[in-house]
Amino acid sequence: MTLVRFAPSPTGYLHIGNARPALLNALFARRTGGRFLLRLDDTDAERSTEAFAQAIHEDLAWLGIKPDLFARQSDRKAQHDTAANRLRAAGRLYPCYETQEELERRRKRQLGRNQPPIYDRAALKLTAEERATLEADGRRPHWRFLLEARTVTWDDLVRGPAHVDCASLSDPVLIRGDGSYLYTLPSVVDDADLGITHVIRGEDHVTNTGVQVQIFEALGAAVPIFGHHNLLTTADGEGLSKRLGHLSLRGLREAGYEPAAVRSLAVLTGSAESVRAVPDLDTLAGLIDLAEISRAPARFDTAELDGLNARLVHAMPYADVSDRLEDLGIPADRAEAFWLAVRANLNRVAEAAEWWRVVAGSVEPVLSEPAVIAAAQDSLPPEPFGPETWKAWTTEIRTRTGAKGKGLFMPLRLALTGLEHGPDLAGLLPLIGRDRAARRLAGEAA
Repeated sequence: MTLVRFAPSPTGYLHIGNARPALLNALFARRTGGRFLLRLDDTDAERSTEAFAQAIHEDLAWLGIKPDLFARQSDRKAQHDTAANRLRAAGRLYPCYETQEELERRRKRQLGRNQPPIYDRAALKLTAEERATLEADGRRPHWRFLLEARTVTWDDLVRGPAHVDCASLSDPVLIRGDGSYLYTLPSVVDDADLGITHVIRGEDHVTNTGVQVQIFEALGAAVPIFGHHNLLTTADGEGLSKRLGHLSLRGLREAGYEPAAVRSLAVLTGSAESVRAVPDLDTLAGLIDLAEISRAPARFDTAELDGLNARLVHAMPYADVSDRLEDLGIPADRAEAFWLAVRANLNRVAEAAEWWRVVAGSVEPVLSEPAVIAAAQDSLPPEPFGPETWKAWTTEIRTRTGAKGKGLFMPLRLALTGLEHGPDLAGLLPLIGRDRAARRLAGEAA
């Protein structure tokens, strides 16, 4: 069975760039009948927090993603240690004692000689006595993985035939001098142990794949299938960052955007499909073919998100918003009629609160065209008001005054709502009611 994973670090709030791989993995699992693992890569103990971990769960739930499995890297240190020892015993993980300053001076010399700035494996030439002397002086080794000087190839789900020339890379550091692991080894060990079949992630990991394939092979583990999608940027082309708080999912949620609008834009932008509002995950999963994703960066434009959100809200049935309307203080016995009357004028559901104020709160009427207002007062029909009341009333006013078009409807709108624009008054009038309408036509704040 297909098993994919989304593996964020709980070191900040997820942003829209993180949502893209999360969604692509979740949709791939849906499309293939597979499962989705959420794994918190929390080996950075100083920066990882439980608050950020909880926020990741909340953000994924808001997007509609329900993980089938859950794991934390911090719970798996014993497995990481076992793998590191196996690599040491095989001669593929070796200790290095250079400081960052020494490595930087060495890189500068290499660049000055027009040489590639890769690690020269000087540590492999140290004798046991030299290593002992360095450790006696207080040096603690970091550990590098010995790459084989060959080209690693794979058939990428997004990019097609892909390769990395590992001879052009430095042997990567897998373990820091303090004994903590960098990203690479725990990721490989966990993918192997947990049975990940497909690794779908951003194209910034392509070079990592060459290294990780060699680690999989050195551990005798099955190599998963890889896919590297293009990255999202801001509308200005700027890269996204948790540290800088770019377009955080929490911020988008608090701003009132619908999750369906966010995930539609996060997934469809930069794909072969036209960007449109897709209300459910199953339909979205059927639209996404990883092989058809563009190689160019995809720009996430909040102006486009606004349009998608508005189209979703305009088509949203009452059942989908009833709880939210109740939270806004709109009485349940009037909420459905109110929603159907105002939704076409909303960009976000929360804006309904302002229109409920117009319906049931105090409005300062604006009176113009005295003849139209007088005729409106005289011909205001008795209750109950229904769907046809507005048409019958305005027909009578037109007959009495000869007013039509804007000259008829604008004075009534200004008097009844105090505003020049808004929802169709045929739907609002029954909600406003006869008593409040009469008082507003008389110039009273009601």
